[in-house]
Amino acid sequence: MTAKDYDLFVIGAGSGGVRAARMAAGFGAKVAVAEDRYMGGTCVNVGCVPKKLYVYASEYSKAFEDAREFGWDSQVPDFDWATLRDNKQTEISRLNAIYERLLEGAGVTSIDGRARIVDAHTVAVGRKQYSAEKILIATGGWPHIPDFPGNQYAITSNEVFDLDEFPERLVIVGGGYIAVEFAGIFNGLGARVTQLYRGPLFLRGFDADIRAHAAQEIAKTGVDLRFETNVVAIKRGGGALHLELTDGSQLQADCVLYATGRKPHLEDLGLENVDVRLTKDGAIAVDEDYCTSEPSIFAVGDVTGGMELTPVALAEGMSFARRQFGNLEQQVDYDFVPTAVFCQPNIGTVGFTEDEARERFGRLRLYKSTFRPMKHTISGREEKSFMKLIVDDASDRVVGAHMVGPDAGEIMQGLAIAMRCGATKAQFDSTIGIHPTAAEEFVTLREEWSAG
Repeated sequence: MTAKDYDLFVIGAGSGGVRAARMAAGFGAKVAVAEDRYMGGTCVNVGCVPKKLYVYASEYSKAFEDAREFGWDSQVPDFDWATLRDNKQTEISRLNAIYERLLEGAGVTSIDGRARIVDAHTVAVGRKQYSAEKILIATGGWPHIPDFPGNQYAITSNEVFDLDEFPERLVIVGGGYIAVEFAGIFNGLGARVTQLYRGPLFLRGFDADIRAHAAQEIAKTGVDLRFETNVVAIKRGGGALHLELTDGSQLQADCVLYATGRKPHLEDLGLENVDVRLTKDGAIAVDEDYCTSEPSIFAVGDVTGGMELTPVALAEGMSFARRQFGNLEQQVDYDFVPTAVFCQPNIGTVGFTEDEARERFGRLRLYKSTFRPMKHTISGREEKSFMKLIVDDASDRVVGAHMVGPDAGEIMQGLAIAMRCGATKAQFDSTIGIHPTAAEEFVTLREEWSAG
């Protein structure tokens, strides 16, 4: 048997691919990674990192306004889009270089170009072919714009960070976390934002109370939310985009952002050359070892259609490397994975929604609290936070924690640790809170909520 060029060839240098490559190399494997766009993948370049930087930028407008009632003679100054955009790119370039150095330091070979699978043990990048004992697909997801008249005038989250001109009138189509986050960002930066969603309420899959409260609070910030409304067609004329909507109304915009979902990025990957089965949703089907139906080909991260979260891709990449090259049995536990939506105000959540918990556990106890953040008792801003705990009545275990409000993501990270350890409501109750904080509300919720 002829020796292969590599023990592992990774296609895609995003979070999961880079982690798997570095870990495998650390176990002594000879590893190569091919990337045709940018080091760090979606998260670093057109996802989590630039999004959070833009969220920070958008929150300054509210801070300037709130400061007045705290004694500061503040005015909201002019905003310069180019400064934010260019400084963001400087930071992204710095992170790209860090990823390159991490791979180099681990002894991983980086190959610039789109890799295409030739057969079960061969990958081609350009005209050059490489053989490998194992191939790992970690190409992530890609934004999808549906087919309709004028869809060529819409952009996706890939392009929105680097627009040449700031859009004074922005229409966002979609109801997932990407859509609500960008609605908050551009609203805070000064654009007139309209968000359209074809369903009755956005953020499908989140707890119903969270969805309703978030809609109420986001509308207060000035975002024009229009549910059960979709785009029929987009036309360009007179220096603007003209949208025809399903309710018969029309909108004019400088920019239309489609955030209607992402699909596994499988284009020109060469899957037709191997026996890699796809799911009905077009994702790569894998087993618990992240192995596809082709024994030498594996896949991790968003391309498999699971939880589309950077930390999940990292965990999967690490688990794959440990099991395939380190002889360590470590599986990813997908229960109680915390997540945050950086809309304004933020959403943080871990565990089951109320509907999921009822189906899983039966009888529940619910604890809810709605209150004005302490800061806004002086700022005067009409913003309300919301917190919810879901408790399995039989075991007293807290099985769901949900929040809408400032720093929700930061707060939920700590609760996730407790909930993974099986914390009960009695243990929450016996924990002394940090005063005055919003987080202490989670350990002072004593009265069971009743619909009556």
